[in-house]
Amino acid sequence: MFTNLSDKLDKALHTLKGHGRITEVNVAETLKEVRRALLDADVNFKIAKDFTKRVQAKAIGQNVLTTLNPGQLMVKIVKDELTELMGGESAGVNLSGNPTVILMSGLQGSGKTTFSGKLANFLKNKKTKQVLLVGCDVYRPAAINQLKVVGEQIGVEVYAEEGNENPVEIAQNAIAFAKQNGKNVVIVDTAGRLAIDEQMMTEIANIHRAIQPQETLFVVDSMTGQDAVNTAKAFNDILNFDGVVLTKLDGDTRGGAALTIKTVVDKPIKFIGTGEKMEAIDIFYPDRMADRILGMGDVISLVERAQDQYDEEEARKLQKKIAKNQFGFDDFLKQIQQIKKMGSMKDLMGMIPGAGKALKDVDIDDDAFKGIEAIIHSMTPSERSDPKIINSSRKKRIAKGSGTSIQEVNQLMKQFSQMSKMMKMMQGGGGKQMMQMMRGMR
Repeated sequence: MFTNLSDKLDKALHTLKGHGRITEVNVAETLKEVRRALLDADVNFKIAKDFTKRVQAKAIGQNVLTTLNPGQLMVKIVKDELTELMGGESAGVNLSGNPTVILMSGLQGSGKTTFSGKLANFLKNKKTKQVLLVGCDVYRPAAINQLKVVGEQIGVEVYAEEGNENPVEIAQNAIAFAKQNGKNVVIVDTAGRLAIDEQMMTEIANIHRAIQPQETLFVVDSMTGQDAVNTAKAFNDILNFDGVVLTKLDGDTRGGAALTIKTVVDKPIKFIGTGEKMEAIDIFYPDRMADRILGMGDVISLVERAQDQYDEEEARKLQKKIAKNQFGFDDFLKQIQQIKKMGSMKDLMGMIPGAGKALKDVDIDDDAFKGIEAIIHSMTPSERSDPKIINSSRKKRIAKGSGTSIQEVNQLMKQFSQMSKMMKMMQGGGGKQMMQMMRGMR
């Protein structure tokens, strides 16, 4: 996420020299590079220029705190300004109304239909809402089928009217259906085009006027950079939408849209899409995004994702198994599934301070667990529950069944054994034993 921008800002801020005070000379050199980094990220020239002027005004003449050097102080100033540039604070979604009607808008290919499903899944799981998805794209043949597939995947009902080519009528009928069937959120997926045209704008304006949604979201592909900002302005002039959704932030995005869209349309970024999975949706926090852009990670979001997957009852069962030395490969497999639900491995690593920079040239495959899962699935139920019975002949069979080598099976067995011992050690007063062991290793 924003790898190129992060690298260039990091280099720019390392050019700052001097001790005790930030001077006009050393700050000018740094800000020249900062401005260049922003322009390379497809940030509008005027916005980049105004940004560096504000940073300069705050930086010049400030005494460096005793615990900071000029470079560190500049990082803080740049972080604060980046946060403000992206909106300052997070903006929630308006869930008033019975039902709450959310209208999705955007160009074709922006990820609107997929994001409608992600938002439905998010509201269903986090806000315990009864959600109805509505297919109002009557032009693209596969659009309604795509929405139905998404709905089935997340367990959310989809309303569509085969043969009806009037999207305004479909949307109105869907709201009436929602009221009759106890649905308290209606998400209306509208048609997109490859480019802005009069017919498209008239149609979505008519839908908006007819259903009067509590929330209108503009979905934009973040990889389109400054073009995304221009498209947002055109839609906002017609719809006066409530917020922006940035999709495909896990791709090779330069960051221009995220950094400038708030300034241009004066509307907050409310959500971001960070992958293909239905769980790959995050509330947009400007301060956390600024931290990530500057290579500081995002530990809070990482913890929140972990908490979303945390099941208290399952945790208690697992604790008992560990205490009784009954932790098996089935339990290990469950832990892997929980990690996978948290998002792509690259995205998760980017949330750990310093890890994103250290691993920027490392290709982190989302299928990193594939080999491990194949090995575990090739074991019999008794082998998974009691790994001690796995001898050399069993290892041969497991390796053959999983398409891996005996060395890989051995490696997994060794790692599993070490992890089991560590988990056992951490139970009860095991932490003390561990500390004693660590002291003995010095």
